Amino acid sequence: MHRGRGLVRRGLYSTFLLLLAASTRVEAACVDPATLTHSTVSITRYFDDNEKGIRPGVLGMSGTGWFLSPTRMVTIEHVVTAMNLSEESWKPIEIWTGENKQSIPVRIQRLLGSHAEKIAVLELQAPFSEAHGFQVRPEPLVPEEPVVSLAYPDDRLRVASGRFVRYGDGNSFAGMALLELYDGDNRLVLDYGSSGAPVFDCAGRVIAVVSKLFQTTIRFMSQTTRVPTAWGSPNVVSEPIDALGDVAPRRATHVGPPVSR
Repeated sequence: MHRGRGLVRRGLYSTFLLLLAASTRVEAACVDPATLTHSTVSITRYFDDNEKGIRPGVLGMSGTGWFLSPTRMVTIEHVVTAMNLSEESWKPIEIWTGENKQSIPVRIQRLLGSHAEKIAVLELQAPFSEAHGFQVRPEPLVPEEPVVSLAYPDDRLRVASGRFVRYGDGNSFAGMALLELYDGDNRLVLDYGSSGAPVFDCAGRVIAVVSKLFQTTIRFMSQTTRVPTAWGSPNVVSEPIDALGDVAPRRATHVGPPVSR
C-alpha cells in the first residue's frame, strides 16, 4: 500500500507500500496529458524537530495533489495522515509543479467518502500562483472506459494510461474504482509518491483519486524484487470522485496563465 514518500537523511525511501494492479492493454486515453499538467503537483511536508524525534531518520513525507481552486487542493487521506496535517493548525508544505515551487501553510478542510480510504481536501492559507482547478465528473465509470493519471513519484512527473475495470465489491475495496494504469510495459510507473494523484476520463475530467497500487514483493537471499500483477486484471485502487459531492466545481477555475512544460 503506497503511503506517500518518506524523506530520510540518507536519501529518499518510502515507509508505505503502493499497490499496483493490471488489465489488458488499451490505447492511451484520448485526452492529451499535456493539457492536464497545470494543476497536478508534488506535495512535501518536512517535519519539525519534535516530529523527527518520533520517526528517527525520517525528514518528511511526499505525495501527489491537485487543485480544485487556487486555495483548495485534493489528495488522499493516508498522505495527510503521514504528513501529520490537522484541521486546526496551519502547517507549511512545499508545492512543486516541476517549474514553480512554493511553500504554503495548509490545513485539512474536509475528509470525504464512505470507503476505507477517504479523499482529503486541503485549504491553502494563500493562493498558489498560476493554479488551475480541474473539472470533476460525478457520473459513474463504464467498464473498459479509457483513463489517464498524472503523478509525481520521486518528484518526477509521470503519465500512466489504461482503463477502468470495475468497482470493488464484498469486503475487499468495496466501492473503490479498480483500474489498470501503465506506461508502455511499465506497470510500476506510479511509484512511491503517487498517492493522491488524479485520474481523468477521456474528456479530461477527474473521476478518481489514486489510493493504492497492487504489487508483489519477492525476496531471495539479499535481493528484493517488486513484481506487478499480470496483464488482464485490475491494478490500481482509487477513490471515486463522487465522494466530493458539492465540494468540487463542475467547471474548472483558475488564476493566471497555465504553467508550461
